[in-house]
Amino acid sequence: MRKGFLAVGTVGMLALGSLTACGDNSDGDQAGSEKTPKIGVILPDSKSSARWEGADRKFLEEAFKAANVDYDIQNAQGDKTQFQTIADQMITSGVTALMIVNLDSGTGKAVLDKAKSQGVVTIDYDRLTLGGSAEYYVSFDNEAVGKLQGEGLVKCLTDANVQKPAISYLNGSPTDNNATLFKNGYASILKPKFDAGEYTQVADDSVPDWDNAQAATIFEQQLTKAGGKIDGVLAANDGLGNAAISVLKKNNLNGKVPVTGQDATPQGLQNILAGDQCMTVYKAIKQEADAAAELAISLAKGERKETGQTVKDPESGRDVPSVLLTPTAIYKENVKDVIADGFVTKDEVCTGNFAALCTEAGIS
Repeated sequence: MRKGFLAVGTVGMLALGSLTACGDNSDGDQAGSEKTPKIGVILPDSKSSARWEGADRKFLEEAFKAANVDYDIQNAQGDKTQFQTIADQMITSGVTALMIVNLDSGTGKAVLDKAKSQGVVTIDYDRLTLGGSAEYYVSFDNEAVGKLQGEGLVKCLTDANVQKPAISYLNGSPTDNNATLFKNGYASILKPKFDAGEYTQVADDSVPDWDNAQAATIFEQQLTKAGGKIDGVLAANDGLGNAAISVLKKNNLNGKVPVTGQDATPQGLQNILAGDQCMTVYKAIKQEADAAAELAISLAKGERKETGQTVKDPESGRDVPSVLLTPTAIYKENVKDVIADGFVTKDEVCTGNFAALCTEAGIS
């Protein structure tokens, strides 16, 4: 399975390699070049996923330090007012480039537009701000993420020989465009099975703000409404997946009901090793952070680069220059590759009772 990870790395390198400098003749570029480069980054929260503080912050900091560029990384902790306050402070402090992971497109657009009005160039990181004005968008192919989740759930149900399974959707936040893209991906795999009568869909709910506590409540309600008959859970990330697993455990159903995930968090990987989660989707965050950092550093210095890719903003119709990386499906047999890739450490995953499971899974 290591070959697959090397392939992902190649995609990332190709994406970075395609970032070729363009002429910087615009007034905005010239203005940026006269200022001391400084990059502001606003992360969304720390409770919806462990990735934001555990991976993104670390990899962005490493990239900025390696380039010897001044930076300020802050976390809005899910608070839209705080998100805007941080942005205002960063603009006032003289950042020349601003990278955001929006909490919703409305708040994100307001921040991007204000930055633009102050001559600050911007990047949408991981989530596209609909109707926004960011110069670049850096993320993964999010419909491909969803397809891997849908295919993963089908694989796990097929391996378990479940006949006409009843499926629950635990979708991400309705204000996150990524959640829409993930659902587009997994629905493209599962809807044909619903239409053909091979599977039945018993629940389809979005989880506000990706809140894991709310996800547990929602899933408990789904399970009750379905009379305890849910055979597979399409959970949009590992946090939501763990919320569903916590409810399944209370009902002695964990390990019997395949659950998907995303982000390859230590907890998600532990759930896979324990047999409580059937798969997750690994997104090599270092590649995403490195690509975004390279663009941000260039913008902060008054330079612009070509990415060779665009994404159409469905609200404005604008083609946004983009870097889109390739995700990878993770099952029990290739959990070891996430650790070998350096995304998480053995010490984070192989704790307590998981030590023996790690050994069984070939994690050394």
